[in-house]
Amino acid sequence: MSRAVTSITVDPGEAEAFLRPRDGVVLEREVAPGRFEAVEGPVEGYRRTVEIEPSEDGLVAVAQTLEYRLALPFFGWLFAWPVRRALERGGPRMPWWAPPERVDARGAAALSVLAVASAIGGYLTALLTVSIAFAARDFGSSAGAQGVAGVVARFGGAVALVVAAAAADRLGRRRVILGAAALGCLVTAAGAAAPTLPWLAASQAVARPFALAMLICVSIAAAEEMPAGSRAYAVSALGLAGAFGAGVASMLLPLADAAPWGWRLLYAAPVVALPLVAAVGRRLPETRRFARPHPDAGLAGHGGRFWLLAVSAMLLAVFATPASFFANRYLLTEHGFSAAAVTAFTLGTGTPGVIGVVLGGRLADTRGRRPVGAVALAVGTVCAAMVFLSSGGALWAWAVVGSIVGSAALPALGVYGPELFPTGARGRAGGLLALAGLTGSAAGLLAAGFAADAVGRLGPPIAWLAVGPLLVVLLVLARYPETARRTLEELNPEDR
Repeated sequence: MSRAVTSITVDPGEAEAFLRPRDGVVLEREVAPGRFEAVEGPVEGYRRTVEIEPSEDGLVAVAQTLEYRLALPFFGWLFAWPVRRALERGGPRMPWWAPPERVDARGAAALSVLAVASAIGGYLTALLTVSIAFAARDFGSSAGAQGVAGVVARFGGAVALVVAAAAADRLGRRRVILGAAALGCLVTAAGAAAPTLPWLAASQAVARPFALAMLICVSIAAAEEMPAGSRAYAVSALGLAGAFGAGVASMLLPLADAAPWGWRLLYAAPVVALPLVAAVGRRLPETRRFARPHPDAGLAGHGGRFWLLAVSAMLLAVFATPASFFANRYLLTEHGFSAAAVTAFTLGTGTPGVIGVVLGGRLADTRGRRPVGAVALAVGTVCAAMVFLSSGGALWAWAVVGSIVGSAALPALGVYGPELFPTGARGRAGGLLALAGLTGSAAGLLAAGFAADAVGRLGPPIAWLAVGPLLVVLLVLARYPETARRTLEELNPEDR
């Protein structure tokens, strides 16, 4: 339980503000003169007590005591100081770091736990991309073989991905998240013993569907727990957690230079995350929307929405997947980077993307998904393409700008998948949309890999594929609906 005591001397008019219920990070109600408790907010056991006594020169002394416990498992330490400052000041507006629309204690706790699951999923899904260049070097494989391995890893378990994600519509979000996380960690660890690149791809073809199904259900659970004005914020928080997990994989990358087999240590690491999965299981409830009665809806009547998002997923993946998958090989072979230099580049250019994710989530909730998503995607795509056509300082500059601006598209557009389908079909839709993305990934990986073998360079073939996301920008502006500040029941009337 946190306790904060403040004392201040003010004129009687200013003192009156302390004696009124507040409506900010916490919504208060008065239970007795000078005593308040929380009606809503990310806190438990909240009490605010105010005592006023006359002072000198006609002023009054105000003593305020706050007692509360943050409903933020795992991340309470990160928000302890800003929350305390916000509660002490009691402003009527939500701080810049907080969700645009207030979240209750259950929603805040669920988002915190889901962020941990997202970090685990971020590591598992980024691992092959981060390590493939070093595994291929150890096995003596070409760029084309590397691309085929990426396709096998992504498509080999496509059916399992759709089935696992769809199971969330029958079994619940919580059970799929926990089961998929545990299996994903265990099967990924088995890849550490792969004798050849095809065996590594095969192990990833089993592990990745579980990790992707978990991430799909994590985003669904967050959308179902968040208020209408904070869903994009939730996606941005989960995106940051997933990026942290991917960053851990990059931070471990220097192990790949310790020995030819050093990349195997990155695959063994997820075993360490199993106790964390158990901790998530103890704290993660089933979502309120799934737990209450809802129709067993299908995708009938939502075909237009599905195909709009499916085509977008394919076009995005045509460029995004090879750009990330071959990035380390591009830096190794065309710019002579070492493993440590690749890590420095990845973290140095990717970390500023936190700014874009945070701003993108807030702007998408307050200004709308479509304008934020379209601008961020257009600028981010052009910058990412220029990374593969540049060298020296320009290489770093394009990557940083693209990371900051392009990252804003994640919360603005990533929230559409859970929003545009009813509770009874969100898992199914998420799995099929992921399959559409895998189709685009396969096309992009094969095109970039074999084109690179033909021309002897990776950069230009990857840059040419940027036309895919630029077409999505046109779709966003012309066809995407605006969903900001609309409840899921408004967007899907069958759930009312």
